[in-house]
Amino acid sequence: MIVEHRGVRPAIQASAYVAPSAVVCGAVVLGERARILHGAVLTAEDGEVRVGDDVVVMENALVRGRGTHPAILGDAVLIGPHAHVNGATIEDEVFVATGASLFPGAVAGAGSELRINSVLHVGSRLRPGTVVPIGWIAAGDPAELFSPDRHDALWEVQRDLDFPGTVYGVSRDTPMRTIMARQVEFYGAHRADRVVDGDVPNS
Repeated sequence: MIVEHRGVRPAIQASAYVAPSAVVCGAVVLGERARILHGAVLTAEDGEVRVGDDVVVMENALVRGRGTHPAILGDAVLIGPHAHVNGATIEDEVFVATGASLFPGAVAGAGSELRINSVLHVGSRLRPGTVVPIGWIAAGDPAELFSPDRHDALWEVQRDLDFPGTVYGVSRDTPMRTIMARQVEFYGAHRADRVVDGDVPNS
């Protein structure tokens, strides 16, 4: 499904493929031979999603562009099933495995690999060629790798990355009710979306 959001339609190369059950929404640019498989969602909320050439976004993955953090996928990138790319930059030839998550401001350096259920935290930069093991967390700039049992050590780095400030623009002590009031207003912009399947010019 191709969707106009905030008055902007996706730009899709003629050589690209979007599965019928995938969603490409708003200011999304798909490069040559991009493949967006069933159930995947690429949504430019208030920031762009740019997908390079020879990229595959597999089933049920989410790629979200944000105003201050566009989602940028380089060339020859694989985004695995159920992966979550939220306002992150992924350089060329990166492998993002099933269930991996990359958060706003994160950068996965060229040739890096995020294995199953791994995490690249907000504002963190993974050096080129780095492998994040299954279930591990990469945090910091440059990113340090943490196994899941090292929560206290991770928190020492993670605290200064300011997840609530980066993602929601609020302090850590902001009540959830306040955060969600802002979120429902923000995502309410989708009420004006328009499906434009079959009416999108290739660029």
